[in-house]
Amino acid sequence: MSKFFLLTQTLFYRAIKSKLPGDVQCCLKYLYYMDNPSFERIGITHLKVIALLVRTLTLWMELEPLNAMQCLEEMVVLCRKQLSSDLLGPELNSTVTTFARAVITHMETSLDPPSQQVINCLCEANARLPDSHDVSFALSKSFLLCFILTWSREDYECAMAPLDRIITSHSSVESPNQYLTKALAAAALAAYYGFVLCGTAEDLEEAIFRTRAYLTSIPLEDPKHGDISRTLEELERTRLNDLGITHTLPELHPNNPDTITLPPFSHLTASLTEMNAMESPSMTIEDRLWHLGAINSMNSIADKTDIDKAIKYCRLLLTSLQQSPIQPIILTDTIIIKSSEFLHHAFRLTNNPEYLDESINLFRGILTAPRTPRTQWIHFAAIPRLVSCLFSRFRLSKDRKDAEELMQLFPVAVTNTYMTATKRFEVACQWADCARVFGHSSTSTAYECGISLMHDALTFAPTLEIQHFHLVTMHKVVKTLPLDHASYLAHIGQLEEAIETLERGRGLLWSRMRGLHTSLDQLVTVDSHLAEKFAALNGDLEALTTSVFPMVCSSGRGVNGNGDMDALGSIMVKQRKLLNERDSLITQIRSLPGSKNFLMAPSFDTLRSAAAHGPVIIVNHCKWRSDIIILLYDFPPSIIPTPEYFYDCAEGLKDRLLAAQKEGLDSEEYEDALTSVLEDLYDLVGRPVIKRLHELNVPEQSRIWWCPTSVFCSLPMHAMGPIPSDGPRKLYFSDLYIPSYTPTLSALVESHKPGSHSFGKPSILHVAQLDRYMPGVQDEVFLIRRLNTNVATLISERATPSVALERLQDHRFAHFSCHGILEPGKPFNACFKLHRGQHLTLLDIIRSRLPSAEFAFLAACHTAELTEESIADEGLHLSAAVQYSGFRSVVGTMWAMADIDGPVLAKHFYASVFSDEWSGVPYYERTAEALRDAVQLLRRKKRVSMERWVNFVHYGA
Repeated sequence: MSKFFLLTQTLFYRAIKSKLPGDVQCCLKYLYYMDNPSFERIGITHLKVIALLVRTLTLWMELEPLNAMQCLEEMVVLCRKQLSSDLLGPELNSTVTTFARAVITHMETSLDPPSQQVINCLCEANARLPDSHDVSFALSKSFLLCFILTWSREDYECAMAPLDRIITSHSSVESPNQYLTKALAAAALAAYYGFVLCGTAEDLEEAIFRTRAYLTSIPLEDPKHGDISRTLEELERTRLNDLGITHTLPELHPNNPDTITLPPFSHLTASLTEMNAMESPSMTIEDRLWHLGAINSMNSIADKTDIDKAIKYCRLLLTSLQQSPIQPIILTDTIIIKSSEFLHHAFRLTNNPEYLDESINLFRGILTAPRTPRTQWIHFAAIPRLVSCLFSRFRLSKDRKDAEELMQLFPVAVTNTYMTATKRFEVACQWADCARVFGHSSTSTAYECGISLMHDALTFAPTLEIQHFHLVTMHKVVKTLPLDHASYLAHIGQLEEAIETLERGRGLLWSRMRGLHTSLDQLVTVDSHLAEKFAALNGDLEALTTSVFPMVCSSGRGVNGNGDMDALGSIMVKQRKLLNERDSLITQIRSLPGSKNFLMAPSFDTLRSAAAHGPVIIVNHCKWRSDIIILLYDFPPSIIPTPEYFYDCAEGLKDRLLAAQKEGLDSEEYEDALTSVLEDLYDLVGRPVIKRLHELNVPEQSRIWWCPTSVFCSLPMHAMGPIPSDGPRKLYFSDLYIPSYTPTLSALVESHKPGSHSFGKPSILHVAQLDRYMPGVQDEVFLIRRLNTNVATLISERATPSVALERLQDHRFAHFSCHGILEPGKPFNACFKLHRGQHLTLLDIIRSRLPSAEFAFLAACHTAELTEESIADEGLHLSAAVQYSGFRSVVGTMWAMADIDGPVLAKHFYASVFSDEWSGVPYYERTAEALRDAVQLLRRKKRVSMERWVNFVHYGA
C-alpha cells in the first residue's frame, strides 16, 4: 500500500506538469480511496493523505475554475478533520496553508467572497494556528469581500483584526519584512474600500493613516511607491476639499502623473467590436479593470469634440457587458455607475438631452433590478446620482413625472449614509426647493432634514477656522437654507417656529462655542461629578476648537504626506473622541431629573426673553419672501409684509455701497452712495418698521435691537433716513429710537443675563497704540485718563497681546485705540495691531475668559465689518468676538474710522455714561444711548461727512 501512495504522489507531480484533467481526476480518486483510517495500520498516515488531497483539489481548481466552489467546500471538510485532531505538525500546517492559498487565489480571480463554511474553517484555523500568516491573509480578504457586499462594520473589523495582529507582531523588527509590508498593504486596501463604500470622515482618516503606514514601509525605488503616494495625495485632497480648505492645495503640475490622459477610444472600441463578434463573447477581469480605468478618466473631458468618440465607446461597452457573463458583479456594477455618470457629464458639456435620458435610464435600471444583499451598495450609489440627473432634466423640461419621482427619491437620498453629511445636506436643499415649488407636503420635512444635516456637516471640522472654511464651501446653501425655512414657516403662519429656525441656522460657530461655555450651576446641584467631568471635556474641546493649525495657512505643504497632514489627522481623531465622550455625557445628563432639555436648541419661550428690554426687529432676507418680524416680550411676534421687490432692492443697496467703497470712504462717490442707500433703506425698512412700532405702542426713545440677516448684516439700519419731519434738522432712525444690534437672539439673551456686576463705577483698561497715522490716539489717552473712575493704560511697549489679555481680567470696561485690520477671506485673522505690529487676533479674544467684562469700546477700523468671502449670518468680526468672550455691550465700527473722531466721541460718550442723570441702571446698559448721543453731537459738527457718524454701531445689552 505504501507503493500505492507513492504512485499517487507521482501521478500528482505529473499532473502539475501535464495539466491533464484526467491525471488530476485519477489522483483524486486514489486519494479519496486512501482517506480511510484503515490505511493508518499499513503506514500511510491520514494527515499525509489529506495534505496531498488538498493540494490536488487546488490543482483541480486551477484547471477547472467552474468547480472552484465545490473544491473549496471539500477542502473545508478535510481541513476540519485535521483541525479537530490534537495533532500538530508540518502536515497540518501544510494542509491549512494550501487551503488558505487556494481561498486567496479563488477570491483574486472571481472577486466573490467564499461561503460561510469556508470562512468558519479559516476562523478555526486562525485560532489553532495564530502564527500562520497565510491563514490570516485569507481570513482578512474573505471578510473584506463580505464587507464590500454587506457594508457591515463587523465584517470590516474582522477583516482588519488578523492584519493588525501581523502588524503588531512585526512592528519591533528594525526593517519591514515581507509579511509586515503585505499586511500594511492589505490594511491600506481594506481602509480604502471602507472609505469608498461608507464615505464617513472617520473612514477617510483611517484610509489616510493606513495608506501612509504602507507608504513608509516600501522604499522609494519600489515601483509601487509612486502609485501609493498618489493614492495618499488624493485621499488628503479629499479631506481638505471636504473641510473646505481648498486654498492650501497646490495646482497639479502638467507633468504630474495625476494629469489625466484620455484613453485611445478607437483602440478600445475596436477591441470591444472584435470581442462582440465572437461566438461566445467573454470579458475577463483584466478587461473590465482596463475599461473601468478608461471610464473613470472620461469625466475629465472638457472638449466637445471628444464627446462623440467617448459616447460611442461607452454605449458599446454597456452592450458588451450585457452579452458577457455578469461575474464579477462588483466590477460590472461599478462600470455601469461610472458610465451613467459620464453620460450626465456629457449632457452638461453639450446640453444634448439624449445623453441625460440615457443616464437616467441606466440609473433607473439599477434601481429596478432585483434587490439583494449583493446589490445593496450599487442601489445606494445610484440613488443620489439619479436625483442629480432628474433634477437637471426637470430644470430643462419641467416634466411633472420627473418631479414626482424626485419627491420619492429625495427622502431615500438624504438618509443614505453612503454619502457624506455635506452631500446629503446639498440634496436636502434641492429637496426643499423642489417641494416648495410643487407645494408638496414634504416641504417642512425637507427643510428640517437640511437644518439637521447642516449641523452634522459642520461637526467633523475640528477647529473654528476649518469650520469656517467648510461653511464657505457650502455658502450657497448655508446662507439661504435657514432663511428659506423661516420664510416658509412665516408663510404658513408659524412665526414662533420661524424665529426658532433662524436661531438654529445662523451664528452656527458662535452657538457651538457658546455651548462649550454653558452654565453648569444647576447640574452641580444634581450630580457634581458629572458636572466636573463635562466642564473638563468642554475645556479640552474649546482649546482644540480655538487652536491655530499651521497647515490651514500654508501653501499646500503637507499634501504629499509629511508631518502637517499627520497633525491634521491627529487633531481630527482627538476631536472625534472628545465629541463622542461629550455626546455620551449629554445623554446621561438629559436622563437626570429636570435636565431633559440640557443643551437643546433654545425654544421660543427662551428666545423671546431677548426682547425683555425692548423689541427685537428681525429682517429675514429671502428669495421666496422676505419678512420683517418684530419680537416682543409680552405679546406674539408681529410680522410686517414686504413688497415683491424687497429682496432684489436690498441686494442692490449692498452692491451699491460696496462698489462706492472702492472709490474711497472720503470720496464724493461714497458720500453720494451712502446718502442714497440710507434714503432707500428708510423707504424699504425704516418707514414700515416705525409705523408698526407706533401701532404696537412702543414709545419713541425706546431701546430697540436689530437682528438682521444676509445683506442686511452689512447695511446701516441704525442710520436710515432722513425721516420726514417738521423740524429744522434732518432726523434719522437713531434720532427716534436707541438702536443696537445683535448677531443672534441667543447672544442678546446672554448679554441680558444677570451677572456679578456692581453698580459702582467700573474701572477701564485703555489699550492704546501711538502711531504717526493716528495722532488723535494721544488726545484719546489724555481724555480717558481724566475720567472720574479708575483707568489703567497700556500704551507703547506695554501694549502687547499677552499683557492686554491678562489685564482685561481685572476690568469691567475696556477701550481700544489702535489699528483694526481685516484679512479678506480669513475672518479669524481680524485683529488689533499693537506694539511693534503684534496682533491681538479675533481667535485670541475668543480664547479668553473674562468673567468681569461688561463693556468694550473698539475705537479702531473695521471692528464690526465682515471680511470678503465670509458668511454674513455668522457675524465673524471683532465686535462679535468681544461680545462672545464675555462683554455684554460693545461699540464697533462698520468700516475704517477717522482718527480725529476718536477723542471727540470718547469725550461725549463717557461724559454720558458717567453722568449723574442715570439712576439704578448698570453702566454697560447706558452705553447704547451714550453712543447715540455722542454720535448726534459728532454729526452736528461742521464738515463731518455722513460716513463718519454712520460708522459707529452698538452691539449687545
